[in-house]
Amino acid sequence: MGRRNRKGRNVSGILLLDKPAGITSNGALQRVKHLFFAKKAGHTGSLDPIATGILPICLGEATKFSGFLLNADKSYVAECQLGVVTRSGDSEGEVVSERPVEGVSEEIIKNALEQFRGDIEQIPPMHSAIKVNGQPLYKLAHQGIEIEREPRQVTIYALDFIGLDADKERMTISVHCSKGTYIRTLVEDIGEIIGCGAHVAELRRTTLGPYKEDDLLTIEELEEIREADGNRGLDSRLLSLDSAVEDYDKVQLDRDSSYYIRQGQPIQVSGAPEDGWVRIYDDVEKFVGVGEIIDDGRVAPRRLVS
Repeated sequence: MGRRNRKGRNVSGILLLDKPAGITSNGALQRVKHLFFAKKAGHTGSLDPIATGILPICLGEATKFSGFLLNADKSYVAECQLGVVTRSGDSEGEVVSERPVEGVSEEIIKNALEQFRGDIEQIPPMHSAIKVNGQPLYKLAHQGIEIEREPRQVTIYALDFIGLDADKERMTISVHCSKGTYIRTLVEDIGEIIGCGAHVAELRRTTLGPYKEDDLLTIEELEEIREADGNRGLDSRLLSLDSAVEDYDKVQLDRDSSYYIRQGQPIQVSGAPEDGWVRIYDDVEKFVGVGEIIDDGRVAPRRLVS
């Protein structure tokens, strides 16, 4: 019995963690997995150690839907140090240059921000998890190696100026962006347009896909819940699996269709959309998984709940 317990519980759901600064996303994941005594868990897109905010943790069956959150749009509030450029683009990196900030103004910053709204190209930072020839760039960066990177297109849906401190050393901005956007790179590029350079001093993720800050829980709060109510208390804080794909159109199946789609067979569904992805429910309103509309109009299963 003891050996089986050490493997963990079969618990499924999505926890919205308020990741603290100072630990990696994987470190935060492992602490949550330990608290829930979960057999299986994964996170949905890393936050840098300095960053805080929304880090959805997928437990059990929810890991099947983590990819949809990885591809979701995100929002951030970034506090940027002006006049200082670092090797990593954030406050953890070695300072590589410093420039005066006397000429910086709110007007100059707002004019610079205008150039980064919409579809833009970014060169991924060396301190990133992107792999080249199987090697993550950050490992090369730690060895002092810099290689050429191909630019990538991302979309900045909104980029707003929030404030500038009296010393003109700290600028705060908010960003709503597509997947793959590097806020460190965005801030560095804005700093170059302003003329003084910049890096990310503090970063908080405020939205990810359908999720906002309202339902966030800290590690300390989770520890208190576990102490007071154990597994039952923790499990009650989990969001449903279908919350990850709530933006998709819903299709309802009858009993026969539910059977066939669970066998992996595409099915015809009355009233289904003409294309795209859908969330699927069976004849008793239980979430089955997600599917995709294929060329002949049928719903093909793509990720199903066991």
